[in-house]
Amino acid sequence: MNNPRFVRQFVLTRGRSRSVGADLALDTLVTLTELGRRRAAGGELLAEAAQIARLLDGPLSVAEIGAHLGVHLGIARVLVSDLVAAGVAAVSASDFDESGPDLGTLERLLDDLQAL
Repeated sequence: MNNPRFVRQFVLTRGRSRSVGADLALDTLVTLTELGRRRAAGGELLAEAAQIARLLDGPLSVAEIGAHLGVHLGIARVLVSDLVAAGVAAVSASDFDESGPDLGTLERLLDDLQAL
C-alpha cells in the first residue's frame, strides 16, 4: 500500500497561526511581483511558495489560494503574508476601511440582488 506523505498544515507555517504583517482579509487580492516571477523562474522558492507563485498568473484572493492549495484559510493567510513580507507577492488595498462598507452601500447591493 503506497500512502501519500502527510504533513500537518501547521508545519507549513512553522507553527505560526498569525501573519508576519497585517492580517489579510480573505477577499484580499494577491498578485506576483516581478521579484516573485524571477525567484519562481529560478527555482528559488520553497514548495508552497512555488505552488502559490504558479497559481498567480492573475490576481487571486487569499481564500482562492487556500482552496487551490487545500489548506485551512488561516494557513493560507500566513503563507501569503510571508510572500508579501519577502516582496514575492503584493496585495491590493481594500476598497473599504476596517469597518467595511457603509449601510447605504449594503442596502443598494441588497436591492440590486433582489432585482435580479
